Amino acid sequence: MQVSSWVVRQPASPMRREAREEAAGAGEVIVRVAGCGVCHTDLGFFYDGVPTRHPFPLTLGHEISGTVVEVGAGAESWVGRDVVVPAVLPCGECAACRAGRGQICPKQIFPGSDVHGGFATHVRLPGRGLCPVPDLRNARVNPGGIELMDLSVVADAISTPYQAIVRSGLASGDVAIFVGAGGVGGFGIQVAAAMGAAVVAIDVSAERLAQVSPYGASLTIDPATVDSKQLRRQVRAFAESRGVPTWRTKIFETSGSPGGQATAFALLGHGGYLSVVGYTPKAVELRLSNLMAFDATAQGNWGCLPEHYPAIVDLVLNGRIALSPFIERRALGTINDVFAELHAGGVLRRIVLIPESES
Repeated sequence: MQVSSWVVRQPASPMRREAREEAAGAGEVIVRVAGCGVCHTDLGFFYDGVPTRHPFPLTLGHEISGTVVEVGAGAESWVGRDVVVPAVLPCGECAACRAGRGQICPKQIFPGSDVHGGFATHVRLPGRGLCPVPDLRNARVNPGGIELMDLSVVADAISTPYQAIVRSGLASGDVAIFVGAGGVGGFGIQVAAAMGAAVVAIDVSAERLAQVSPYGASLTIDPATVDSKQLRRQVRAFAESRGVPTWRTKIFETSGSPGGQATAFALLGHGGYLSVVGYTPKAVELRLSNLMAFDATAQGNWGCLPEHYPAIVDLVLNGRIALSPFIERRALGTINDVFAELHAGGVLRRIVLIPESES
């Protein structure tokens, strides 16, 4: 099968559209891409020197939805199925996977880093771990008329904060604080609200705060308008007004910025919990002893295990997570302009690139 994809040959140099031949091997599938979201991680690979595991030249893109059009031996059950491709595909067989730690599987496949990714017409991947999508033409299953291309953001922007929230033990009535309300943070706010939490959104963008306010954020704060002590007081007063102690407060750092990470760590209280979801290659200076003094917990989160994906798709199709206010479709052929625009900042919505044959 001939695949057309946008290839990075040199960091920060324009991607070029190139063709190659692909064939599904044993246990593999070829997915015709319906949509592929552009993530902060893609920008890190392209602009910031964050290393991919497969060297350039490489096609980026790990937020993929589409239809399986070719299969290898052992993957026949997937042919013709609509799917969301998890951004992290564990092997399912190693010691880490058998221990339930597929996030750190040494053989995991991350599209757009380990193998060619989804900024293409098609992508070749392992069949193991794909998330089947129910028949979107069925109004009972899909009352909101969600389209397959838009489900691409489930692959990372929704699933990653979902797993972080599940691992935090967030319960109904708890307080969830998101430092960074764009992209992953915006969807995480919706997930936490859907689970019954009272949600605080912190972001330096007034536009992002306004965007998430109708979708689960009960309190929004611009940290540029208050000092650190005032910020902590506002958050604590919000929790106390709901009778929530510090040990039922879960903080999610989703900005992927040094300032955001410092802010999130500073909000930890006694017995508190911090999940580091965003990524920055820059160093952050912290007083790590706060974890000891507060008997607090900080945990990183990498991707999302495939077994969580069906529940996430159900949340979207049932309307408990809104997509359309938070995504914007662009033609795949505009990829270089899109990367430049996102790198410059100020884009509020998750951009989903659509191969021209699908637009």
